[in-house]
Amino acid sequence: MKKEYTLIATAAMGLEALVGQEVRDLGYDAQVSNGKVTYRGDALAIARSNIWLRTADRVRVKVGEFRATTFDELFEKTKALNWGDFLPEDANFPVSGKSVKSKLFSVSDCQGIVKKAIVEKMKSHYKKTTSWLEETGPTFKIEVALLKDVATITIDASGAGLHKRGYRVGQGEAPLKETLAAALVKLTNWHPDRPFVDPFCGSGTIAIEAALIGQNIAPGFNREFISEDWPWVPEDVWEKARDEAEELANYDQPLDITGLDIDHRMVEIARQNAFEAGLGDLVTFKQMQVSDFTTRKESGVIVGNPPYGERLSDRPSVEHMYKGMGEALLPLETWSIYMLTSHKGFEQVFGKPATKKRKLFNGFIETDYYQYWGKRPSKKN
Repeated sequence: MKKEYTLIATAAMGLEALVGQEVRDLGYDAQVSNGKVTYRGDALAIARSNIWLRTADRVRVKVGEFRATTFDELFEKTKALNWGDFLPEDANFPVSGKSVKSKLFSVSDCQGIVKKAIVEKMKSHYKKTTSWLEETGPTFKIEVALLKDVATITIDASGAGLHKRGYRVGQGEAPLKETLAAALVKLTNWHPDRPFVDPFCGSGTIAIEAALIGQNIAPGFNREFISEDWPWVPEDVWEKARDEAEELANYDQPLDITGLDIDHRMVEIARQNAFEAGLGDLVTFKQMQVSDFTTRKESGVIVGNPPYGERLSDRPSVEHMYKGMGEALLPLETWSIYMLTSHKGFEQVFGKPATKKRKLFNGFIETDYYQYWGKRPSKKN
């Protein structure tokens, strides 16, 4: 029987339910809690999760979880875990940590104790007589996370965060994370056979993520993961996961996706990023301000991450832009509009209350995702 592991897909606040659904779509039973989704799976699940999860931050393998209120307890319970199942004799295993509402609040002390406990366990497991370990082999990034005196010890199976898809050759001042961009698309009622427009495209992230979703292209298909070097995750597992991704991609799905931006330099960067993602022919980028947008198409979806006016000095120009945006977009009755902003007065300035709004975090900025659902088009006789 294949060995099963407890896996954790970490998620930004507000995106846990989306990540949970993605995990279920992969065929795993997901438990959703604050900031994470927990599920069981084999080595193939590690590869598939890394390659397919669009809205998760990273995938971790849980080694153990226990209560610890003293450093002795942390040491002994860490040492008691089956480290030989995870770390080869030459493993390089840096330890990071965090502590929230716990008696053991010194993160550096907790890291040191966990490291020492693992070294002791490894020495006895591999019958080492030296007082140190070589650490010249593959890397296993270990994290000890303390929350209300419960220590969870995990190994990072992703490496670079999952938002790093590998297509970003350039970016603007405040780029949207690819994971959040994918979430913004997945929270809409868009289907690949409908037009899609991002009127504030910046470096093109939302439009590119929409194209990946539209053609069912796995977001991690073209990048590498730290767990590819782990001896207990067989190489053919990654091959199998990538073959599956290649098979499930629908490269023939036609798409009508447009990104607009007022800054011609950003339009050029967005084009370059789309080509790097292999989607250069599928996404159209144009220089245009949102107030000039018009279309005769029906039932499209508009998703935007406009400037927020966080600085007081920017607020009047941002509100002027929101007003112009409302005047241009609200007459498009069959179109659905989705806007992410931290501006609390958005609905008043835009000119209409939202059908629904959802709280999301763009980095550390608390924002609302304002959703305006379009009318269904009248059936033509």
